[in-house]
Amino acid sequence: MRTLYVRVFLITVAVIVVSGMLGFLLSNIYYHAKLKSFNDEKLVGIATEMKQFVEQEPDTMKQYLNNAAALGYEIYVTDGKGNDQFYGSEFRGKELDKQAVDLVLSGEVYHGVAQFPSKPFITGFFDNQLSNTVGVQLQMENAHYALFMRPDVILQFGELRIFFALIGALTVGISILIFLISTRYLVNPIERLSEATKRIAQGNYNLKLPTTRRDEIGQLAQHFMTMSRELERVDQARQQFVSNVSHEIQSPLTSIQGFAQLVADRDLPEQEREHYASIIEEESRHLSLLSKQLLLLSSLEQGHEDLTKSKFSLRDQFRQAVQVLQWQLEEKELLLRISVPETIQLVGNEVLLMQVWMNLLGNAVNHLPQGRSIEIHAEQTDAHCVIHIRDTGDGIAAEHLPFLFDRFYRVDRARERSSGRTGLGLAIVQKIIRIHDGTIEVSSSAEGTVFTVTLPQM
Repeated sequence: MRTLYVRVFLITVAVIVVSGMLGFLLSNIYYHAKLKSFNDEKLVGIATEMKQFVEQEPDTMKQYLNNAAALGYEIYVTDGKGNDQFYGSEFRGKELDKQAVDLVLSGEVYHGVAQFPSKPFITGFFDNQLSNTVGVQLQMENAHYALFMRPDVILQFGELRIFFALIGALTVGISILIFLISTRYLVNPIERLSEATKRIAQGNYNLKLPTTRRDEIGQLAQHFMTMSRELERVDQARQQFVSNVSHEIQSPLTSIQGFAQLVADRDLPEQEREHYASIIEEESRHLSLLSKQLLLLSSLEQGHEDLTKSKFSLRDQFRQAVQVLQWQLEEKELLLRISVPETIQLVGNEVLLMQVWMNLLGNAVNHLPQGRSIEIHAEQTDAHCVIHIRDTGDGIAAEHLPFLFDRFYRVDRARERSSGRTGLGLAIVQKIIRIHDGTIEVSSSAEGTVFTVTLPQM
């Protein structure tokens, strides 16, 4: 199995090779498309100047052409009858169509450079073929000759070719070396992240990763540290949840078992038996409520893709909730004010949202001292519906507010446990609000507590 280090290195080498080939191919295409005709025209001009000088000084032809060859040209002169003369370096390919010779001898110009065949990976400028030349006619002493010439690339650019080849080789070699070092710099933190995942899988969340980098790897390390802390918090919450569930179930079961043994005593007075039986009934009811709420919370956390939604009146929902709580309101002489416009319509699961209002109002009723008040106020914006449930109780201490929606959290554990409540109500409320894409917030002071629910207008 190839490591990431090897993969990055191979990809880098492949990129260098492919880019080099593509660069050469595109350069060759550019030569054939643009430069070939330009070079042909330039060489024809040089050949014409040679022709003019030789025709003016025919006695110095050989010396002149030798000097021209020494300056960097390959020259071929023929009369078409077998009298051939080469000047300068030898052509690698000496094949030349007889029609080209006849064309020049007749006075026409041969454009072999411009007409040289295009090939993908062979740059025509460097192809040392006799056909890759330009040709002009020479007239000397009533004799006609054909002069063909092309640049001697090796002579003109030999040292430069070696120089550029050395530059290319060093560039590729140094690039590969630098990529080897930089790839290690890239892979090292990823290997540390991989090692960190193994430690997390083993339950070790105490990780330290380099988060000082400002690039994507540094951001990944920061997100990984955040994920690690969140996983640790979730794991602790899970353990605490299991512990709380065990305690919540164990306590009533212990009570039921103990009082059941007492009830089984035949010598127990009837009045005490009835008292113990009522305690058993109360604890059984608590267990039943606890199991129902745990099942509801579990079903809510499994997803809400199939959540049934309908459109209903918010004011009618609050009226139904108040009717259910009417006897408790009257018993504690609580004043209730409702300010909910009839025009407000919500789209959601009516049963679940009813449970939200029942829970919030029920908590307010249970915790308020006698003679206080509750206010329900709702307002509608273009995108949201905001509901405020405010009471005039003694308030909740600031240190308890961040944990109100945690499972089994109770502000007054002794009072809540004796009331038969499970401590899951607000956790269920928060989950229902979230699956409706809403939010719930709480604020409290000595003047009372306010729960603010924000639901989208769907």
